[in-house]
Amino acid sequence: MKTITTCVHDIIRHQPFLDDAIARDIVNFSGLAEDIQPQVEKEMRKPVKQGSIIMALRRYAPRRTKINMQHLRELGDIVVRSGITEYTFLNSNTIIANKAKLLDAVKDQTGVYLNYSSNYQESNILVSSSLTNLVEDCFRNERRVSIKEELSSITIALPKNSSQFVGLYFYLFKLLAYEGIPIFEMISTSNYFALFLEKEYVNQAFLLINEIKK
Repeated sequence: MKTITTCVHDIIRHQPFLDDAIARDIVNFSGLAEDIQPQVEKEMRKPVKQGSIIMALRRYAPRRTKINMQHLRELGDIVVRSGITEYTFLNSNTIIANKAKLLDAVKDQTGVYLNYSSNYQESNILVSSSLTNLVEDCFRNERRVSIKEELSSITIALPKNSSQFVGLYFYLFKLLAYEGIPIFEMISTSNYFALFLEKEYVNQAFLLINEIKK
């Protein structure tokens, strides 16, 4: 049977910002209890006193994973690119051949951007806007799910052994989320990490990420 304590703790665990704030001891428990009381009552299906929620909050043991800020300061060059279009297509028996056709068509072009990724159901293509006619020609017989134009990207060179750093991506996402900057898409390789944003957010995002390195 679910208790008030387990209910409150589950709510906090699913909101990393709250978990982080409690770990830093900067939370007003009375105010937080009042804020989450409707959610607690909904899940418990009965009235719950704020005092009971406060007691549950005081018993909460936050995750105390410490982020090494020195690792964040080791982020490498940051490159901003504008004029990117994203396509999403449903996978088919012919989509791999059409991907090969696209890659062959751009192999000798310099200064253009192209990234192709796929999962079991869909294939995603991020390209320089100058290549949109080519993409639409190569994939004209495929079923397009969506298209998003006028995106910008921020590509960040990652520190050596970045896969061993706990909280690297969390810190970046938290920083952008606090400032109300939505991330449209992201991709990563062993040494680079790229965020794709609507163009009105890219300058603010660049300044925030660049500030980390100082």
